[in-house]
Amino acid sequence: MAYAEAKKRARKLRKMIDDLRYRYHVLDDPTVTDEVYDSLTRELREIEEQYPDVRTSDSPTQRVGGAPLEKFEKVVHKVPMLSLNDAFQFGDLQAWEERIRKLLSSEEQKELEYFAEVKIDGLAVTLEYEKGVFVRGATRGDGKIGEDITQNLRTIRAIPLTLHGNVPDRCEVRGEVFMKKKDFQRLNRDRKQKGEPLFANPRNAAAGSVRQLDPAVAAKRNLSFFAYDVVTDIGQKTHEESHRIAKRYGFPVTPHAQRCATLNDVEVFYRKVLAMRDSLEYHIDGIVVNVNPVRLFQKLGFVGKAPRGALAYKFPAEKATTVVEDIQVQVGRTGALTPVAIMRPVQVAGTTVSRATLHNEDEMRRLGVRIGDTVVIQKAGDIIPDVVEVLTSLRTGNERVFRFPKRCPACGAPAVRRENEAVHYCTNPQCFAVQREQMYHFVGKKAFDIAGLGQKIIDQLLEKGLVRDAADLFTLSEGDLQPLERFAEKSASNLVRAIQESRHITLGRFLYALGIRYVGEETAQLLARYARKKQENITHQTFLPFFQSLSESDIEGIEGIGPVVARSIAEFFHAPHHTAFIQRLFGNGVRIREENVPHARQTLLGKTFVLTGALERLTREEAADTIRQHGGNVSSSVSSKTDYVVAGKNPGSKLAKAKKLGIPVLGENEFLSLIGKQQ
Repeated sequence: MAYAEAKKRARKLRKMIDDLRYRYHVLDDPTVTDEVYDSLTRELREIEEQYPDVRTSDSPTQRVGGAPLEKFEKVVHKVPMLSLNDAFQFGDLQAWEERIRKLLSSEEQKELEYFAEVKIDGLAVTLEYEKGVFVRGATRGDGKIGEDITQNLRTIRAIPLTLHGNVPDRCEVRGEVFMKKKDFQRLNRDRKQKGEPLFANPRNAAAGSVRQLDPAVAAKRNLSFFAYDVVTDIGQKTHEESHRIAKRYGFPVTPHAQRCATLNDVEVFYRKVLAMRDSLEYHIDGIVVNVNPVRLFQKLGFVGKAPRGALAYKFPAEKATTVVEDIQVQVGRTGALTPVAIMRPVQVAGTTVSRATLHNEDEMRRLGVRIGDTVVIQKAGDIIPDVVEVLTSLRTGNERVFRFPKRCPACGAPAVRRENEAVHYCTNPQCFAVQREQMYHFVGKKAFDIAGLGQKIIDQLLEKGLVRDAADLFTLSEGDLQPLERFAEKSASNLVRAIQESRHITLGRFLYALGIRYVGEETAQLLARYARKKQENITHQTFLPFFQSLSESDIEGIEGIGPVVARSIAEFFHAPHHTAFIQRLFGNGVRIREENVPHARQTLLGKTFVLTGALERLTREEAADTIRQHGGNVSSSVSSKTDYVVAGKNPGSKLAKAKKLGIPVLGENEFLSLIGKQQ
């Protein structure tokens, strides 16, 4: 940014920040969140640091305020390392307290109190000591089995190799490995100079460091550690006492922790921590609330993989401001053209964000976003960031309106937008970008699930002309692969074997892998179930004749499939290039195998379920399969035809819609009881 432009930008930022401050402090009418205010202030400070001459005395910034290993060995945890359920608002805490009070006697309820501490955004580890000497350290893993990372943990100076004072013969302490913000910035600065890929956030950097086979790498990265629990019973009566014991033994513990007599005290602590969040030298993503008395905590037990006596009280989704430097259009596997904002990199929700989807032309028009605009972006957890607002008052007049292309940016074919649809599509079925995205989809976990065949290898195969589409994958030999970058004889052999082993696939997965527009995993399963009902055994010989015999009305008659999806499916199986592709797949050895469905009582026959949030004992795919095995249907959206919504951790908007429509909502335990699974 040139000096004149920086001066103009700083003047506009100062005016806007002052307006926001006035609304917040004087009018008590804030128009943006504190996060947006802080983001704008950070940008102004950066400009003033780069050009000190543009700083003014009334600027808002001037207010006073061991040897390498061949592999990691597995470690069985003597006491499971449980994950925590999440809460996002005070009402969630109150509901949690109501649940645990029901499990305690009236006398025990009088003892109920809490211990709250900051939740470090790092990697949970467990440390074992024998006669006071550090002997083993491991990751959480799946909660029952982790990986032995002792040599890497030894390099962390915050972890004592010998405990202080009188200690038991055996002692296990748990805590969080993390990287301070300044160390993370230094690490990425060094990696950038060396031309190495940057870490997305400190948590990823810490996790990647302790999982290096060479401990020397971990030693160079200056990792930190806080202990949060002493697992060994040495007479401690409260979680608070475990903190004191850990500190006495020589472990650092977070200074931001306190005993709370009531949930109101917890809320006060939460607000205090939220206010200091940015000033801490490490990243946190909330607080952990523990039932303080150890006896009560143990009595409450656990549900799934989470203890009943502890909860993670997470911070709200973060927002930040940045500048849209460009808008590009990406081509998806169905030919859909999606506008993407290319933004000035900014930290939000603990990660560096430089791209955000703009969805479609209508959404861009609604936002009024232009190239050069200052925008507010929002990101919650792992969700793709969204542009939620354009700060038009910061416009300079140099912003450019983006015109949606009339042709595909990849192949130049005409782009069309069908009536009543918001998305533009490339009209060329042989578009290189479409073929590439289709192959990414085809080999994915929910489709052919070809181990070792990632996007970079697919890109090489296409660029070298070794494949035209996914059907060609099944003709590859070791000799084809060995000349490719990073391929040796063994890796080529392994990939060819993985491809050949994937040739036999279930009907539902095969339909999903074809990448039919609007056909996701659930719709593919509905189609497969209908096909098996009409024709018991669908093979490579009967597949096309059967699906080509279905009319649009036949498909629309399948419960859960609407007219738009039905039309798309019917058109797909009558398009010559699609039928030719399917015939080539079968010609190259792909075969449809019968579903290996365990016998189950049809207790859910005719019932439609919607899954939302993360389940503890089952994956979403396992839950969906279980519903189908018991005769039920799984839908991706909530409607008046939905019988049940199964809600796990962090449920989305589907839960709110279910409550609005009065549809029964089941927790994971209630769902397992419904299907007769032992909890």
